[in-house]
Amino acid sequence: MAELEQQEGEQDIEKKIEETRQRFKNEFLQDSIDKYDSRDVERLEKDAAMVEGYLQWRLYVIDDALKMIDESLQWRKEYGLNDLTESSIPKWMFETGALYLHGYDKEGNKLFWFKVKLHVKDAKTITDKKKYVAFWLERYAKKEPGMPLTVVFDMTESGLSNIDMEFVKYVINCFKVYYPKFLSKMIIVDMPWIMNAAWKIVRSWLGPEAISKLKFASKSEVQGFIGPEYLPPHMGGTDPFKYSYPPLPDDDFQTPICENGPIVSEDETESKAGEMEGKDALESSFNSEVAVKPKKVNFLEDSLRAEDNEKGDTSSKTKGARKPPTTFKGPLLDVSPAEELRFGSGETERKSLIILSNVTKNQVAFKVRTTAPEKYRVKPSSSSCDPGASVDIVVSLHGGSQASPQDRFLVMAAEMDNAGSQELSQFWKEVPKTKIMEHRLRCHVLESVKPQTVTPLRDSPVETGTNGQQELNSALMRVMTCNARMEQKLNTCLWVQKVIIGLVLVLVVLNLMCLHLLSASQQPS
Repeated sequence: MAELEQQEGEQDIEKKIEETRQRFKNEFLQDSIDKYDSRDVERLEKDAAMVEGYLQWRLYVIDDALKMIDESLQWRKEYGLNDLTESSIPKWMFETGALYLHGYDKEGNKLFWFKVKLHVKDAKTITDKKKYVAFWLERYAKKEPGMPLTVVFDMTESGLSNIDMEFVKYVINCFKVYYPKFLSKMIIVDMPWIMNAAWKIVRSWLGPEAISKLKFASKSEVQGFIGPEYLPPHMGGTDPFKYSYPPLPDDDFQTPICENGPIVSEDETESKAGEMEGKDALESSFNSEVAVKPKKVNFLEDSLRAEDNEKGDTSSKTKGARKPPTTFKGPLLDVSPAEELRFGSGETERKSLIILSNVTKNQVAFKVRTTAPEKYRVKPSSSSCDPGASVDIVVSLHGGSQASPQDRFLVMAAEMDNAGSQELSQFWKEVPKTKIMEHRLRCHVLESVKPQTVTPLRDSPVETGTNGQQELNSALMRVMTCNARMEQKLNTCLWVQKVIIGLVLVLVVLNLMCLHLLSASQQPS
């Protein structure tokens, strides 16, 4: 029954997507084609996820979604987003470090930092600043499609001269209209009390659909949203990151650690371990009929004799690795899973599987990188895949490491024209970046499931309610903190009131004394 309802829901969404496309073509495109960039119109016709994003943000009301699409596509053409590059932005904007992407919040969302004290209102540069914001958002949208952002307004040492309401409204519109569903939350950190009135106006701009995403936090409270490892020292964090330009600080991927230890250099690894990676791909394959062809090693003589042993090794190597249920269809490789690797704390949840399938007529080289190379072992981390073949990559947690939603993996692939005469190390040095396919995967941390035991029933609610209790405690702490602040402000008001009453009493006494003196002077002697 539930599956039927889900299918009906999916069919209904598909109908609304198609209706939205058709109405946009009939009502907006016929007489005003020049309003939009043809590349955006083409993407709207092909990318169902893009249309669904607008629909979902507008609660599947097609009329509202169409207005949003119209405004968004006009804005994209006005700012030339499809052609916006790093060289088209003034270099001094990058050098200030007023905006940048770095780190993740506790939910695994990328952090988009706004250093408010570095922004000064200037009508001459407002257009360039708007393009600068658009550059960062468009760059992130291409690298992490569908992944939300957490915006952090760091208002430390800022004042009224740093507040530009037109610019703030533009930033909010970017998330309300131009990049629907991009905003996870907007955290205002250490806001001076003198700016309360300004941010009340900002709240009205957000609208009801986004008002719940606005969070005000002190330096101590912000750690409820972001871990100390991604907070600067002035917010009580331990992140040693210091912005510098160049390069742009938004690529956190590093070379992973393979099963035999750290990879010191890609050149040495790819030249020395080519043989082992071919064998590893065979051993780690779930399906023996779609195994990668090994390089520099001839297994033909031993294949029949070792077939049974290999089957036993396969089950032991991949024990606990989850077979991915979804697939990303890429131009060079199909990547399974499509979006996320799942890990848990149990022994059977410490491995995850990436399946790469070559969909080209040539050999494809690939390598896997991660944001946390000290945590994960990747086997194989770099190799090649024959036409029509598949490679199974086992990603396992190392030692006592625990997966985190902030961890990411990057699968890189490029087509090899002359596979026989090329070494992988040399190939990756020479291949143009435009010919490299990139696909990113995030980590999903599974909730640990308590095994059933003969523990008395009265103990179960304590175990299962631990997370709820922690959330309740944190909520109570926030309430108590707010109450303490209100009490402090109330005490201040009462003190001011007492001072004013005292001054009034003094004035009354002085007036009475003056009246007494006047009446005494007027009496006849």
